[in-house]
Amino acid sequence: MQDTKSEPNLIVVAFRGTEPFDADQWRTDVDISWYELPNVGRIHGGFMKALGLQKNTGWPKEIIDQSSTSGEPHHLYAYYTIREKLRVMLEAKEDAKFILTGHSLGGALAILFAAVLTLHEEEWLLNKLEGVYTFGQPRVGDSRFGEFIKDKLRKYDVRYMRYVYCNDVVPRVPYDDKTLFFKHFGACLYFNSLYHGQVWNVKTVYDFIFVFSFCSTILRISLGILIQNIRRKKIYENFSIS
Repeated sequence: MQDTKSEPNLIVVAFRGTEPFDADQWRTDVDISWYELPNVGRIHGGFMKALGLQKNTGWPKEIIDQSSTSGEPHHLYAYYTIREKLRVMLEAKEDAKFILTGHSLGGALAILFAAVLTLHEEEWLLNKLEGVYTFGQPRVGDSRFGEFIKDKLRKYDVRYMRYVYCNDVVPRVPYDDKTLFFKHFGACLYFNSLYHGQVWNVKTVYDFIFVFSFCSTILRISLGILIQNIRRKKIYENFSIS
């Protein structure tokens, strides 16, 4: 998407979140297998496959479309297709910049898109990247990957912000435990239930805040239902007496 009116030199690459009834996207979310990159770290396998990870070759800088010779339908891979589209659009406007954004699964794809650009040393594109802004993004890799991508974003002066709402469960998965080792990284703009935001560095404390916030929400809902039932019962009794 390109804003041709208020900011004609800004291109927005937006990755959408999981569709509620899309089985393939849910399969991507629950695939918590690791994909390890040497000297980079371990990354969520499902998210990498959704972005365009090649089955036998991983992340080659360029791919050759085999569909014309094999007779199979032409397959488009998100990373390679978007990267080529960006090259064309940015070459057409010398001063143009772009940002990456996404919600939920889309947030994971947005930050991983930037990560693969760094793997391929796409310096020209990275110098055109102004920022990565994700909303309700799940964890995407281990602590080593987090340090790698933070270092690369600093190198190219790319701003990275994660926006998190207190009652959203998605940023708490995949879990940060002794088995999975998924970690968030970078600054987090955290919003409470009153939509008051504050910038936090990565902390596990907000997982506990989520539990309390979630429990208080359930309690409020339960009390509301109880009060409604009491009122209905009184109305019924009054109607029966009259």
